[in-house]
Amino acid sequence: MSAMLGSKAGLGQVRGEGFDPRSELGLKPKGSAKVVSERIMSVRFLPFVDRTVVVVGNKIGNLGFWDLDFGEGDGGGIYVYHPHSGPVSGISVHPFSPRKIFTSSYDGFVRLMDVEKGSFNMLTSSDDAFFSICQWPEDVNSLYIGEGGGMLKVLDEREGKDSNFWQLHEGRINTVDFNPENPHLMATSSSDGLACIWDLRSMKKDKPDVINSVGHGRAVHAAYFSPSGKFLATTSLDDKVGIASGTDYGELSMVSHYNQTGRWLSAFRAIWGWDDSYVFVGNMKRAIDVISTANNTTTSLDSPDIMTSIPCRFAAHPYKPGHLAGATSGGKVFLWTKES
Repeated sequence: MSAMLGSKAGLGQVRGEGFDPRSELGLKPKGSAKVVSERIMSVRFLPFVDRTVVVVGNKIGNLGFWDLDFGEGDGGGIYVYHPHSGPVSGISVHPFSPRKIFTSSYDGFVRLMDVEKGSFNMLTSSDDAFFSICQWPEDVNSLYIGEGGGMLKVLDEREGKDSNFWQLHEGRINTVDFNPENPHLMATSSSDGLACIWDLRSMKKDKPDVINSVGHGRAVHAAYFSPSGKFLATTSLDDKVGIASGTDYGELSMVSHYNQTGRWLSAFRAIWGWDDSYVFVGNMKRAIDVISTANNTTTSLDSPDIMTSIPCRFAAHPYKPGHLAGATSGGKVFLWTKES
């Protein structure tokens, strides 16, 4: 882990215009690793411009790192820690502070990793589970955490206490995300069947006003803004991926996508890549579906000799267009890269 400490942090997500992942992404024989045991619940890249490091959290509370620039040596660049006693529901790392790694868990704890010491400090706890976590882009110390049955609370990391809270949903909040171009806009997805968009500047204490919502027939497991902030992608158990756009995200397209992963796999969550053109989501045929926002068509990417399990959760490298990590329920990570 010590080699990572000298890596350079980035300042903002790099756009990938002109890159077509449907034809230019590939999976190389060395592009996979068993990072943890058990099912991966969350995955992301550390925001370094000069290094590729994937971090994952699994269902038994482990946090695993895969440093692809490790070189030769024992362990192959994989480091595993055990900060939680329950599933790791979220990992948050701010681009301006990439060595502060926050994790949330069903065990009711939010922890901050001390990378130099390999230890984890407890920031807050609850009798309820924490289902999601995200840092506000404008303040590295403000953590937005989905707690229990639809509560969202704001934790000030410097003070170590809550600075605000709202009851936003009737079911648990599965994801929290902020608009890259207008960070006062926040999207939440919930098991109550709704993805909602909020304006932090006008959040009433008792009953916050919703700017707009995307309704699905079943639980919504993800709602993420596109890199430009003009689109919102939602993923639901109703076998739909929603693409919202326009004024207040009032224009909605629903793309059919089979999302029945069952109890043994992590639920699919569609993510954006490096521009607004494509959304990436796993499928049950051990492949990646790439949805074009231009015409709502779906192209599947597979590599049957290498990707032998279903990729459920994804992350796109913020500074390396064409670096896409897919994580499985067997603890493996597959790294798809842009073919030269």
